[in-house]
Amino acid sequence: MSRGTMPQPGAWPGGSCAETPAREAGAEGGRAAAGGQPRPPLRGPPEHEEDMYRAADEIEKEKELLVHERGASEPRLSVAPEMDIMDYCKNEWRGNTQKATCMKKGYEEVSQKFTSIRRVRGDNYCALRATLFQAMRQTEELPLWLQDPDLTLLPEKLISRYNWIRQWKLGLKFDGRSEDLVEKIKESLALLRKKWAGLAEMRTAEERQMACDELFKNEEEEYSLYEAVKFLMLHRAIELYDDKEKGKDVPLFSVLLFARDTSNDPGQLLRNHLNQVGHTGGLEQVEMFLLAYAVRHTIRVYRLSKYNTEEFITVYPTDPPKNWPVVTLIAEDDRHYNIPVRVCEETSL
Repeated sequence: MSRGTMPQPGAWPGGSCAETPAREAGAEGGRAAAGGQPRPPLRGPPEHEEDMYRAADEIEKEKELLVHERGASEPRLSVAPEMDIMDYCKNEWRGNTQKATCMKKGYEEVSQKFTSIRRVRGDNYCALRATLFQAMRQTEELPLWLQDPDLTLLPEKLISRYNWIRQWKLGLKFDGRSEDLVEKIKESLALLRKKWAGLAEMRTAEERQMACDELFKNEEEEYSLYEAVKFLMLHRAIELYDDKEKGKDVPLFSVLLFARDTSNDPGQLLRNHLNQVGHTGGLEQVEMFLLAYAVRHTIRVYRLSKYNTEEFITVYPTDPPKNWPVVTLIAEDDRHYNIPVRVCEETSL
């Protein structure tokens, strides 16, 4: 996998088609011809780029689309069944506007690698959901960081040292509960390890896929996993901030992460950003780096709005350790992520 150099602040390359807060009504879909465009190199993303979250009506529409094949009394699907990626494109993007053309060419490019797509529920957890779903369904062994016996001791250790962590805002599924914060996060971390270990013990990819589908239908367990991942993100943020304050070398993204007026330190990051995930907003671009560091996976994203630019395929982090597994996502607008599946035979290794 080739990687471009990290773009410097103030010099991010622009995209070829403008992003809009919502899809143009009645304008998009349709299959695009492969246009013979050269595949651009991988490039680190604009880490300080402002993220625009989905409108409430768009999220509700997304939820309705994910449950249309199930009875009203059954649980909502967090990750919809797979469908042909170009059929999906045809349904979503009709017409010949600049945005539609950009999306269709982007999907055509992705279809050279993946034949199918799975839509992810858009409830401001989608970045966590898509990344965790891909990581867990692809796992063949329990990652070393989850084998650490001190993993579940982290909440007590960090909260005793940083009392401001008690400002943690539990996800919507846990609102109004009186559980002790330390115990709740310990339970979430233990559940993450247990579920991941169970998947790693399965012999076939088909078994893991079925088990993942079931796990992500169980809302209580699913949302508990997100609390665990958010806590791991905070833990890595604290480590990076402390290293920066001590004058140690840190990744560029962590410098930008704490250069924002709303996250000058880990406490502000918690209050103004991590606490909003799942409530009023998702992850911003620079926080995708933090997510990658938290779960120690390389996150590769096809950013369709950046088709035919150096940012079309973006990798978080830019230069990941070689032993990190890779998960692949699709983003139409840097606000919502879906999952490409079924690698084309001619492109698989």
